[in-house]
Amino acid sequence: MTAFVALLRAVNVGGTGKLAMSELKSLCEACGFTGVRTYIASGNVVFTTRKGEAAVQKALAAALQGYAGKPVGVLVRTAEEMAAVLAANPFPQAAPNRSVAIFLDTPPPRDCLAAATHVNGEEMALGKREIYVHYGAGMAESRLKIPAAASGTARNMNTVAKLVEMARQTAASG
Repeated sequence: MTAFVALLRAVNVGGTGKLAMSELKSLCEACGFTGVRTYIASGNVVFTTRKGEAAVQKALAAALQGYAGKPVGVLVRTAEEMAAVLAANPFPQAAPNRSVAIFLDTPPPRDCLAAATHVNGEEMALGKREIYVHYGAGMAESRLKIPAAASGTARNMNTVAKLVEMARQTAASG
């Protein structure tokens, strides 16, 4: 069994995409995932399954569309991949609540950061299938736009660290 972390895009953020985490857990269990645990109300779920990443993403996306009546973005990482995202954080000295990984389905184009607009002191770096951003002055005042990140979903390093811990526990008990 492989432990996975699924990250939902635009769920319970700014009054859009309402989804109770108990419903997300039930949807995951209906997909055949085991050891399902959610973390905070922004669409983070950890579970184990024998399915591969593509099958996990497809099954969960279909279940969510059936529930919501519209597509819901789902990004998936194995427990090992999530740990690698945390370990590769290029801003380890920065406050973890001011640094994010923007998760993408595919590797970001190598030149995508040059297309960023409204840069005002934010630091950016590319990962394997992530874009890292350090918001030195905080996210609330930032107007940063990264076109390549439009279909992704961001999690701060505190959340990434917690999901890594949860995925390890789930893998160990699964």
